[in-house]
Amino acid sequence: MGRHPLSLVMVVLAIMLLPYGYTWKEYRIRRSIDLSAANPLISDQKLPTDLVPSGYSLHLHPVLDRSIFSGRVNITLLCAKATNQINLHAHHDLTVDELELEVVRIGGAEGGTKVPIRRVDRVPKKPLLVIYFHDALTAGAAYEVRLRFVGNIWENVEGIFEGKYKQQQQQSTGPSEPAGTESEGVTEPEEHSFIGTYFRPHHARRVFPCFDEPSYKVPFNVSIVRPRTHHVLFNTALERTVETGDGKHVIDVFKQTAPMSTFTFGFLVSDLQQVTPSLSDEKEDERLKPTIRVWARRDFQKNVADVQQRVKLALRKLQEYWGVPLPLEKLDVVALPGFSYVKPADNWGLIVFKESELMRGYYNLAQELVYQWLGSWITPHWWSDAHVNKAIAGFLSADTAIKIDGGDEFEGKYPMTILYSIYYEFSKRYPHSRITAMKQETTCSKTELVLRMLNYTLGEATFRRGLQRFIQHREYKTFYGEDVWEALTKQAHLDQRLCESVTVNDVVNSWITKDRIPMVRVVRSYANRTATVTQRLYLRERPHDVPEQDKMLWWIPLVVVRQDRLSFGNVSTIRWMKQVREVTLDELPGPDEFIIVNPEEIGPFPVNYDERNWNLLATFLQKEESRTLIPVYTRAKLLHDAWNLAYAGDLSFGTAFNMTLFMKYERNHLVWNPVFTLIDHIGRHIDMSAVHKKFEMYVRTLLTPLYEELVGNQQESEEMWKANLRSLAKNFLCRAGYKPCIEEAQRAFKKWMDSPDPDAGNPVANQFICPVFKWGTREEWEFGLQRVINFPESRVKSERTYLLKTLAGCPSQPFKIDRLLNIMVLEDNGNFTDNDISLIFKMLSGGSSGYSTLFNFLKNNWDAIKLRFKDRESLWDNMINSATGLFTTQEGYDMVSQLYVQHQGEFGTAEHIIEKSLKNIKEETKWSDENLPVIEQWLDHFLASNGVADQKFLG
Repeated sequence: MGRHPLSLVMVVLAIMLLPYGYTWKEYRIRRSIDLSAANPLISDQKLPTDLVPSGYSLHLHPVLDRSIFSGRVNITLLCAKATNQINLHAHHDLTVDELELEVVRIGGAEGGTKVPIRRVDRVPKKPLLVIYFHDALTAGAAYEVRLRFVGNIWENVEGIFEGKYKQQQQQSTGPSEPAGTESEGVTEPEEHSFIGTYFRPHHARRVFPCFDEPSYKVPFNVSIVRPRTHHVLFNTALERTVETGDGKHVIDVFKQTAPMSTFTFGFLVSDLQQVTPSLSDEKEDERLKPTIRVWARRDFQKNVADVQQRVKLALRKLQEYWGVPLPLEKLDVVALPGFSYVKPADNWGLIVFKESELMRGYYNLAQELVYQWLGSWITPHWWSDAHVNKAIAGFLSADTAIKIDGGDEFEGKYPMTILYSIYYEFSKRYPHSRITAMKQETTCSKTELVLRMLNYTLGEATFRRGLQRFIQHREYKTFYGEDVWEALTKQAHLDQRLCESVTVNDVVNSWITKDRIPMVRVVRSYANRTATVTQRLYLRERPHDVPEQDKMLWWIPLVVVRQDRLSFGNVSTIRWMKQVREVTLDELPGPDEFIIVNPEEIGPFPVNYDERNWNLLATFLQKEESRTLIPVYTRAKLLHDAWNLAYAGDLSFGTAFNMTLFMKYERNHLVWNPVFTLIDHIGRHIDMSAVHKKFEMYVRTLLTPLYEELVGNQQESEEMWKANLRSLAKNFLCRAGYKPCIEEAQRAFKKWMDSPDPDAGNPVANQFICPVFKWGTREEWEFGLQRVINFPESRVKSERTYLLKTLAGCPSQPFKIDRLLNIMVLEDNGNFTDNDISLIFKMLSGGSSGYSTLFNFLKNNWDAIKLRFKDRESLWDNMINSATGLFTTQEGYDMVSQLYVQHQGEFGTAEHIIEKSLKNIKEETKWSDENLPVIEQWLDHFLASNGVADQKFLG
């Protein structure tokens, strides 16, 4: 909820609340940054370096019932170079009392002298406060800037934010009944309020004028006014509490902080309660530093009872890794109700989580603990190095979680989830769709994968010692990304894991400076027992016309596993491709034995082989006694690489499909996970062709044994991955027309159709709705349509949206889609908004039955639609895009081309859209002409040898 800036009168009134009978002199000073959400392309210009801060003395008075705060800050400065101005960050929401502003010289003969101020400016459209002087400040002298200010407390999580939560009131308990026991009485829920801070990445300027850059790390002396009913958690421990004289408030004065960036400053004013540690924990706390305290609302304490133990365990693992303890006296971990930000508030010594994030696992805890070392204690110098900081935190937190519990919370999927998303994103013609935030996230993910690659290729011991070398002697200092790579290089040279002429910087820069990844191709000469290895840019999306792709080269480690010495324990690099196009591998096994390059996804790149090596692998994997000799990650990689290379046009689909034959015996969910994505990708691409029905038969044949086995062995206390795998298998079988699935969905849907008041609510689970709308009767689909039309205002709107999406996106019969389009577009039914129509167009682009029906509807009703959308250009553009942009065959090209010629000059704002569609279809037609005959030939052979005439399949 926004507020207008406060007037100067309000500033003065608010400041008058502060003194409480004592003077400002009592606050005079004698004298980490987690950048995971910071944008490396932040537009801030750096402040001038003429003046450098050496400390802050800050007093804050949040007024909870008025949603404002007031405060005072003294900033001590050293003048590095003579200047006639001081530049400070101060957000426009922050009102600074310019009349009370003072600048005083401190130290030396002139100590205590006020510096005459010429004027004070707030820079338009920039969060800057500039103080100008008549005379220049003296180089080498120290000064103190004294400011008073007032600001707003916001509901959104930036700067100082406020929140509320409800919990049952606590009645008095007996002396033997501690708070929170089952026997305590409760009454109506009581509302509680809190305020907290979130300064990531540069919101300190919303709270007080400062040097709001990560490179300025100085100590803070802080005092905060609070109601007697609340307490304050801050970066450091409480030193003393001072009475205010009003009987309602006190002032907490905290111990001086270590040097830290404004970014990592934080506090929380609340009445949350400390989770009481067990007796064994208390004894252990005497020996463990920092002291761990966990805070939560009383009603939630049972849910976080084990958090303290989990934090301690993760902390020990990280201390062992870094080789140095975390230099904190205390660490507060808070489960904050209603906390809405995506990332925790990871302040130095104070970490604030969403309640749900503290419920299980070690990854989130470990990540925030890593940021205490590498963020708060040691800080990136500027936002441009944020991706390195986040990547190290991501890698180490995953490593810590896996070492503690085997990575159960990942279900074994780390790092495959981020790896596959990197493969898909960087193989597009235009990665990130030019979205800066997406680019930042993928850059961090790729850097994390490069760190994992270095951990393998340099060796875990060398990698760890390199990171330890990096943090040595950097306590409370800043670093550049280059410093990390330099430390790893020195350690790798010392341990003889990298030749002296090579640096880690060389390797890393070849990866993280490109929004691309390479593909490695291995072509064996079986007679000579050699192989030619080449690298080039990997592209899935056509056409492959990326500029300067021939100039892109990477440092690629070649790790080779061979069938005659089948061992995945030794992952030493036998050769580096040092940004060269081609190298040769010698002394390979005989012609009847395969090799595997880049096992376990050591490096983030796919590998292609000659057809013979692929077939040797496919044969080996189909043998039950030998398949499990290849680890899970490598089995998944071989399957994933083969299908994606075929999709990109680099491998025959016949060879790629052969690599799926072993899935008949495969039951590991990590190997199955990429299969579902690839079924979806290929299925959507070919679903307009005659081959698609055969492909659906293949899918049913592939998935049915897996699904029926998972159903037959289902247990209440089974692992989560089994339930997820069963759900995925069922979903894809339903889409492919698996008859038992359709019948089950129709039985569930009939209960809704037979209910006396079907508009009161939807009793059908979402998983059943799409199969019914796709394969069910006209009557069932029409029933769903009427539920949307008659949807009551009192019900949750997201339920209507889901129904609308499935009504359009699921049906395979054109008459259902045509009926929906007639109602929404031609009849202009008042029950459907323009947003509804846009949503329908988007859903229809998901499959050929949708976009081909939409195309025919457009062609047959051109004049009426043009008239209807005359003043709704956005809808017109969306319709043309969805109706013409998804065809993949020559037939589709001819249809769109004919429409374009027939109505040339009538497309208006959508002229460029249909022209682009024709270009894309032309490219996709080439793909279809090349691959559909190969796919059909393989499917014919597969279906003939497996016998697909089964009553469980729809036709």
